[in-house]
Amino acid sequence: MRGAAFGAGCFWHVEAAFGQVRGVVETEVGFMGGHSRNPSYAEVCAGGTGHAEVVHIRYDPSIVSYEQLLDLFWEIHDPTTLNRQGMDVGEQYRSVIFFYDDQQKRIADASKEMLQKSGKHRKMIVTQVLPASEFYRAEEYHQKYFEKKGELSCRVC
Repeated sequence: MRGAAFGAGCFWHVEAAFGQVRGVVETEVGFMGGHSRNPSYAEVCAGGTGHAEVVHIRYDPSIVSYEQLLDLFWEIHDPTTLNRQGMDVGEQYRSVIFFYDDQQKRIADASKEMLQKSGKHRKMIVTQVLPASEFYRAEEYHQKYFEKKGELSCRVC
């Protein structure tokens, strides 16, 4: 199994999208990339922790590639909006790819560059590509949120 972590706005939406991918064996929502240790959802939402809402994924690379995960990442959010996705505003909703090794960094950078050159987006892609830091799992009620609510996705996101 391999790990991957992505921030693309509200983590409920991101988890729901990746949770449907064949080869993704586990998803967890939480926080990464900030300076506060073991932050709560309320602290991250209030701002100032530096953390992004992320989904941490464990996947089987014999079934789904990192490139395929990146393709989905680019499709489920607007990578041209700085610290914003839809109605969610703040650094915690930033577009970010956290890489776990040099290979993931190379693939993520190349994917971002290829998307920018494709002309699909008129504005510059602002997605950060950063080394993974400690992942802080969000409170249990956030895990598989839509599944628990019997919904497929967010009506607001």
